[in-house]
Amino acid sequence: MQQVVSIHGGALAGCAAALAALRAGAGAVRVFEKSRFPRHKVCGEFLSNGVEAVLRNLSLWDGFQSLAPAPISRIALHFPRKSSHLELPKPCWGISRFALDVWLMRQAITAGVEWRTEPAPRADGPTVLAFGRKDTASKGHRTFGFKAHHRGTISDSIELFFFDGCYVGVNPAENGITNVCGLGPESVLKAHGFDYDALCRRSPALAERLQSLTRHMDWLSVGPLVYGNRFHSPGEGSVYPAGDALGFVDPFTGTGMLNALLSGALAGRAAATGNPVDAYLRECRSLLHRPFLVSSVFRAAMRSGLGERAAGYVPASLLFRLTRAHLG
Repeated sequence: MQQVVSIHGGALAGCAAALAALRAGAGAVRVFEKSRFPRHKVCGEFLSNGVEAVLRNLSLWDGFQSLAPAPISRIALHFPRKSSHLELPKPCWGISRFALDVWLMRQAITAGVEWRTEPAPRADGPTVLAFGRKDTASKGHRTFGFKAHHRGTISDSIELFFFDGCYVGVNPAENGITNVCGLGPESVLKAHGFDYDALCRRSPALAERLQSLTRHMDWLSVGPLVYGNRFHSPGEGSVYPAGDALGFVDPFTGTGMLNALLSGALAGRAAATGNPVDAYLRECRSLLHRPFLVSSVFRAAMRSGLGERAAGYVPASLLFRLTRAHLG
């Protein structure tokens, strides 16, 4: 009997799960998305080159190219006293979450997915949880993310700025947009009155980069952000966590969007074919364990003040490679 698959959440992981479930033979797929959709979200809006394989498997690659994502061929890491640069081995892409989310939603509906703008029901039968983060953190020790689109000088680089325990990434997206997205500890953000323009001026290198850009939307903020994953959690019935519900990786790695699409596609296929949840989690672990581990080590180095020193010994090319999903 063909499975009826429910998807709780309609963003990247949810849409990838829905499309993969249909391709895997699900009898029906229902997406439950209660929030206003699509909408701007705090996101780095960077897609690593591994996304091509994921989108090709969903027959979406040509359509994705029609969105005119911004090609990104270089990466720069800026610390207070040094910088390092890298030519990327393959092009990566910048695309706004708004544009990508609305396109994926339309692809899912066109393919036959039933889209419901209502709260998700209690899980009954094969269900993919793709609703994002639900974790909490202690007040005063939390981490928050922020983002705003800018216009001005376009670059083909993703530039990462580390300062005062904060991280800010700057990269192009479609239609001349430059996305400025970062995160920081609550104590630092509070000291600046959560004025993100003022915070960005704390880094001379970032302030110089932003001189050629003009912000054209209000800053968005989200939090608290809690790192971790459920790779080793015991499977629960026929419930498959995907995207941020599966694990939240350090944003500086630039793998969050790719991981959401990848885990969503794996979850949708597993739900449609009846693959046990434990087997699905093992597959995710084999693909994603390394980038989560490496990013957590780098985060600890940054917190201890060793990040800049370590950057002198760890080539940016190696750090980039070790934080990608192991796709074979």
